[in-house]
Amino acid sequence: MSNNHQVKAKKHLGQHFLNDENIARDIADTLTLEGYKQVLEIGPGTGVLTKYLLKKDIKTHVIEIDSESVEFLKANYLNLANRVHEEDFLKYDLNHIFNNEPFAIIGNFPYNISTQIVFKTLEMREQIPEFAGMFQKEVAARICSKEGSKVYGIMSVLVQAFYDAEYLFTVPPTVFTPPPRVESGVLILKRKDDFSLPVDEKLFFRVVKTAFQQRRKTLRNSLKSFNLSDNLKANVIFGKRPEQLSVDAFIELTQRIENDDNQD
Repeated sequence: MSNNHQVKAKKHLGQHFLNDENIARDIADTLTLEGYKQVLEIGPGTGVLTKYLLKKDIKTHVIEIDSESVEFLKANYLNLANRVHEEDFLKYDLNHIFNNEPFAIIGNFPYNISTQIVFKTLEMREQIPEFAGMFQKEVAARICSKEGSKVYGIMSVLVQAFYDAEYLFTVPPTVFTPPPRVESGVLILKRKDDFSLPVDEKLFFRVVKTAFQQRRKTLRNSLKSFNLSDNLKANVIFGKRPEQLSVDAFIELTQRIENDDNQD
């Protein structure tokens, strides 16, 4: 498949093909291979990353929505052919592949669905001990940022409630076909030993999202929709802005709201 063919096949998917073998190898090498025996690559395209995964002692599956890329992979990676899944990752039930067994996720993720990929990973976190791959640099930095950072936000808190997030390295636009207009960043997420929440998960997500929707306001103002008691709102934590709260502080905040006299 020529570069022009690649561009035509992927343009509508927001995909940029990686053409640097060293970076592909480095991304594959981010996986620790601990706690799972299978890996799923999302959006492999023509397999520049796939070839390095196939050299590892792990069972590799790929999921690809573009039919021409699927044909290319099946024709050129014969040892992978029956593990090429022509499906939409966001809509597909992955247990058709993994049957409730643990697996890792890796990929050069299409920018336009990268955050949706992360949210689906969070939903399946009991099966996904590790997640590695390439995002738009700003998105990767946001996921890995800590409290006090200007880019710290909803994604940072929700991901880091369950995973340890590490930004690994930056990738320039010149190593892609076509080159994107922005830099890319590679990260790894390693699931925490204890990845359960001591609070109601839906409430935790709601608190985090509501707080950051008005990130310039103090929590006392941004969380008004929770109908909090005056006694609770007097707590010092409600005088802070959301970017000042660590993940643990958001969990503590959710606990306080959960136990508030005004809550049902």
